[in-house]
Amino acid sequence: MKITINNQKFVLHSCGAAYWEEKKILLISDLHLGKVSHFRKHGMPIPEKAVQENFNRLNNVLELFDAETIIFLGDLFHSKINNEWNFFADWTKTILQRIILIEGNHDIISKKYYTVLNIEIYSELIIDDFLLTHHPTERENLFNFCGHIHPGIKLKGLGKQFLSLSCFFRKTNQMIFPAFGEFTGNYYLTPTENDKVYALAKGEIIEIKN
Repeated sequence: MKITINNQKFVLHSCGAAYWEEKKILLISDLHLGKVSHFRKHGMPIPEKAVQENFNRLNNVLELFDAETIIFLGDLFHSKINNEWNFFADWTKTILQRIILIEGNHDIISKKYYTVLNIEIYSELIIDDFLLTHHPTERENLFNFCGHIHPGIKLKGLGKQFLSLSCFFRKTNQMIFPAFGEFTGNYYLTPTENDKVYALAKGEIIEIKN
């Protein structure tokens, strides 16, 4: 789905990423690499192939767009280094894009590890009149792209059935990105009449009308 914000064009993808056409930037939030291995270490029965799924999704979305830069809007890695860091390090060597990380609350790994991989780290980033952060932030005259919340929406059918979907949650001057990573969970939001919700369905984006 293509949307326009402040005269800039963005393509929302059903995996939870967005492509900024004019800047050739791919925006991704809350990948939480290492979380699957963390769960497995503590005895949760998660298939080992789930680790590779995050990288498969990254590669798939990179193939779709002519991105020159990838900006992760925080929580790239879930916590301390585990074996998934090695997978990530190997993955960075297979791509040509510049990588930028906006620090999130889970990004506790020493910056020296990112420096080795030529990954730039910022607490926030301003590009034209857009403010890129991890936590939702309001700043005068700036439109905020952020993550952290893992937004979702619950839809109710006529037969009292419910459907829960991740979503891009857009307010007047802000858009909260869905979590890109596997096994991240959602925080369900209730939109007001001025909000726009772009839900992630199977292979497509659906705008939910209030």
